[in-house]
Amino acid sequence: MSAAEGPLVVGVDSSTQSTKALVVDAATGEVVASGQAPHTVSSGAGRESDPRQWWDALCEALRQCGDAAREAAAVSMGGQQHGLVTLDGHGAPVRPALLWNDVRSAPQARRLTEELGGAKFWAERTGSVPAASFTVTKWAWLAEHEPDTLRATKAVRLPHDYLTERLTGEGTTDRGDASGTGWWASATEAYDEEILAHVGLDPTLLPRVVRPGEVAGTVRDSHDLPFAKGTLVAPGTGDNAAAALGLGLRPGTPVLSLGTSGTVYAVARTRPADPTGTVAGFADAHGDWLPLACTLNCTLAVDRVAALLGLDREAVEPTAELTLLPYLDGERTPNLPNASGLLHGLRHDTTAGQFLQAAYDGAVHALLGALDLVLDADADRSAPLLLIGGGARGTAWQQTVRRLSGRPVQIPEARELVALGAAAQAAGLLTGEDPAAVARRWNTTRGPVLDAVERDEATLARISGVLSDAAPLLERAAHPLRIAPTR
Repeated sequence: MSAAEGPLVVGVDSSTQSTKALVVDAATGEVVASGQAPHTVSSGAGRESDPRQWWDALCEALRQCGDAAREAAAVSMGGQQHGLVTLDGHGAPVRPALLWNDVRSAPQARRLTEELGGAKFWAERTGSVPAASFTVTKWAWLAEHEPDTLRATKAVRLPHDYLTERLTGEGTTDRGDASGTGWWASATEAYDEEILAHVGLDPTLLPRVVRPGEVAGTVRDSHDLPFAKGTLVAPGTGDNAAAALGLGLRPGTPVLSLGTSGTVYAVARTRPADPTGTVAGFADAHGDWLPLACTLNCTLAVDRVAALLGLDREAVEPTAELTLLPYLDGERTPNLPNASGLLHGLRHDTTAGQFLQAAYDGAVHALLGALDLVLDADADRSAPLLLIGGGARGTAWQQTVRRLSGRPVQIPEARELVALGAAAQAAGLLTGEDPAAVARRWNTTRGPVLDAVERDEATLARISGVLSDAAPLLERAAHPLRIAPTR
């Protein structure tokens, strides 16, 4: 048996490219075992994954955890947001899941916004204006391009819902992940019948929304995981809401997350509704709200630039002229789903290191531009910015965020905050605590604070200027050039 002080819980992070599992002591927050396994994402026009790979990766990650996973008293699933999972009557995927970074539904996002009252209607009704990332736009894309898929679909789920349902046999979700679909009304905290009718989605295909602190179900007999029958299963949630739980966030504390995508967010007491669409008005996983801005291009885009240049990702050099907008997958903030990367200011004496620094600058600029919109008016603008995600350990990322934000930056020592947040949610089922309070008891934000430096206003202004001037080109970047035939 384990020498843990309290019961053991399992927290899972099923992200875009891999699934991670942590076995955590609910009393102390100590990670007693961990495992990780990859899954694949398609390339080309779309971004898709087979949900069965997520389950296989979960099984492998838990196998790596060994005997500790068998002692768990509760488990919770955190997962990538927005993904559209379509299941048949037997619970098997009808087709691969459309992921958050699949931007093929950009035309449907524009059309839905126009057809149902404009941006103000959507912001007030759902908290967010539809973007190509949102699940409702992906459903509309399927309706237009794959009507046979819709006819075969008997259940619609999000990624974390799929994993939870395979554990419990019950279709459930939570308010945090449901708020990213575009068909959940934030004002009433219920599915929006008008929006569902408009997109032709039968509400009986959707999962039940489990409330914070409620048990989603128990582990059933038939499964491939090391949990005993009857093990408690928490509601789970989307990745950003899980990370917020993992940090034990209090209202007004800003977070900048550097992963495949980049996000800035903070917990808020009041329901957000931004008609510009920059800030998504998500719910959090424990009763408050999580206004959030997201970029599609963050660490993966910068790593791609480093690979093209044959450089280590830390091999940056200062640049005062070069601007790179690293929109390699289109972009969500700013809303340019058809864009591609754009380079301006290249000279004979430009170095590869300057080129790489420009990629960092372009990625961070997009996130910081939304930070003030995410924070409430009374938020302390001098408070440390919590820097999390895979990029947070990189010196070049840390220094770029410091220089462009002008704020102190705190780097929590705790890793895998999405999985830790899910574990805190599972622990809350056992102790009756708010999961955020559990994480604060675990002291998950402990870590070094880097002092503020003077904000690099010149670089910020240069990038903003290039973005403004290039906007017409970026908006049409995906459309092929048409050349008149010669006679």
